[in-house]
Amino acid sequence: MATLYKSTRSEGTKVTASEAILKGLADDGGLFVPESIPQLDKSLEELSKLGYKETAYEIMKLFFSDFTEEELKYCINGAYDEKFDTDVIAPLVEKDGAYYLELFHGKTIAFKDMALSILPYLMTTSAKKNGVKNEIVILTATSGDTGKAALAGFADVEGTSIIVFYPKNGVSPIQEKQMLTQKGANTKVVGIIGNFDDAQTGVKMMFNSKELAAEMDAKGYQFSSANSINIGRLIPQVVYYVYAYGQLVKEGKIQVGDKIQVVVPTGNFGNILAAYYAKNMGLPIETLYCASNENKVLFDFFETGKYDRKRDFILTTSPSMDILISSNLERLIYLIAGEDAAKTKELMDALVNEGEYTITDDMKAKLSDFVGGYATEDETHDRIKEIYDKTGYIMDTHTAVASAVYAKCAADKDIPTVIASTASPYKFTRSVMNSIDKKYDSMGDFELVDELNKLSGVKVPNAIEEIRSADILHDIVCDKSEMEKTVRDILGI
Repeated sequence: MATLYKSTRSEGTKVTASEAILKGLADDGGLFVPESIPQLDKSLEELSKLGYKETAYEIMKLFFSDFTEEELKYCINGAYDEKFDTDVIAPLVEKDGAYYLELFHGKTIAFKDMALSILPYLMTTSAKKNGVKNEIVILTATSGDTGKAALAGFADVEGTSIIVFYPKNGVSPIQEKQMLTQKGANTKVVGIIGNFDDAQTGVKMMFNSKELAAEMDAKGYQFSSANSINIGRLIPQVVYYVYAYGQLVKEGKIQVGDKIQVVVPTGNFGNILAAYYAKNMGLPIETLYCASNENKVLFDFFETGKYDRKRDFILTTSPSMDILISSNLERLIYLIAGEDAAKTKELMDALVNEGEYTITDDMKAKLSDFVGGYATEDETHDRIKEIYDKTGYIMDTHTAVASAVYAKCAADKDIPTVIASTASPYKFTRSVMNSIDKKYDSMGDFELVDELNKLSGVKVPNAIEEIRSADILHDIVCDKSEMEKTVRDILGI
């Protein structure tokens, strides 16, 4: 049966997967969600025998049902190739009683590669399927990792261009240099004077501008998104939770049907929402632990049922989670509201206009699959050192937030636990090395890379080696109020 998509904010026209991928955001500002979450049509036993690409096909065919088998396999084979430094794509590493699902073996050493390696293939295939003649302009905001992964994915892809906005002082030095050295005639990177939420809000305003859309169309352009609001980003993330379960079965760590729990470091809510989709497809996940850093807006939401962004924005050493407006939460709100689009719109409007909303008691009762937890900066750094001292394994700051939340919040440590390891420690060398010993703070960024290599025994990734001496190619900086003007200047409209 075909899976169609609808908006979280209206009972409007249903669209195919390829149309939803192309549009990114629904016309009414809502997010696309499947009419119903499809059920796994292969047994867990069968899935446990599959490699990553085969698992990806079995999951994606259920959601992207208007793609032919040939089209979908073309996209999957193009995405999960030698760009990844391990054949298994997403290894599971057992350390100190938990399984770390390493999602950082792609081209830009962060979990965003898992979806952004395939999105350009999904996007260009969708464009052909729908007879699109315009150039697709990927417009995206990043808190650090999405930007580089999207730039790398779309660089020099015919029929596309990409503009990435990031908070000028809100990403790590390695993250910034990765973006600013990105090659590709169709790539632009813009630092904004503001934080990630400002960047994300500015991008959404441009998507929702009918006037800008008309002017762009006249010039042969149309927007699409590479942010996790795009359903073409979300669904590929479902794959690795199913794959991880299969690997645990294959390795004899669990039996088919055994429950697991999942801990996900969370900012924009897409990564943990993908795990929730996997659970709803039939994957035996007992509890989803939503791990926050000191920007604990999601922790407070799960505790109280009130989402309140009216608080100080804290810059932490896990910058990809420094987010106060978690866009993908809207998809969960829609589900727990009984797929009531009017109620969802009312709550999202309240967030924009009043800075907060409170869900009903009935809605809160439907959040029982989730447990919110958060780690302070000290707890995050202590966890990096603790796991290193115990096992020699070095994790990045975002993974450490999740690991710290697991250590203090997981009620049942006997249930096998998968912790989403979302970035390589090489991406946040100073914070990671300082956690192990403060003596490292006097070293330069690339000296730290070499020290991390000595301590961990893990080869320095190509993503780091190639930016050591790379030229800065992007130098645009604008105020958060000038984002649309900057896009117009770049596109010449």
